Amino acid sequence: MEHNFWHQRWQEGRIGFHQADFNPWLQQFWSKLIVKPGTRVLVPLCGKSRDMLWLREQGYEVLGMELSDIACRDFFHEQGVEVEAITIDNYHRRERDGIVLLTGDIFELPWEVFRGIGAVYDRAALIALPPAMRRRYAERLAQRIEPGVEMLLVTLELAGDDRSQFSVSEGDGPPFSVFESEVRDLFEPAFTVITLAAGERVETPRGLEREVAYLLHRQ
Repeated sequence: MEHNFWHQRWQEGRIGFHQADFNPWLQQFWSKLIVKPGTRVLVPLCGKSRDMLWLREQGYEVLGMELSDIACRDFFHEQGVEVEAITIDNYHRRERDGIVLLTGDIFELPWEVFRGIGAVYDRAALIALPPAMRRRYAERLAQRIEPGVEMLLVTLELAGDDRSQFSVSEGDGPPFSVFESEVRDLFEPAFTVITLAAGERVETPRGLEREVAYLLHRQ
């Protein structure tokens, strides 16, 4: 997606993708990952997700990456604190109580900010990206993540969907439908992909949708 698309969404408060509570898939399946306490967990395209608070409460360090500075500012503001942004090269950094938020394009952030990542949690990153960018995203993770690191991935499936039905050129935006076949096409063989569970289909304005959770292991 173009940067302006996301900046405008945050400026106008059109953030229906934001969840007010902790994600149940995270709570149910995080224990399936081999992640030691104190590990740094990457949350790509994190927005102002409260899931980062949950991860911190479990004893992990959190590294969130987000394009919108409004999202990063509001995350801390909603916890009752104001955290000053430090400008480093082409991104901003905010840090408080074991949570670091970087404002910048995940494809442009320098190699060193990914150093020390021991796990990844993706609830809304992959499904926020159109097909070509999903490929770049998967390649970037494969390049930056060390062997042995595991990832909890939550996707969205729309019954009867295909890649072309919700293309950006047709005026439709995220979240996009991403099926298991595409998850495997994007991440294998760099990652081993294990399907953990699929939720019940829920009626939405777009049709019947369901979330699916995966465990990915970097080879």
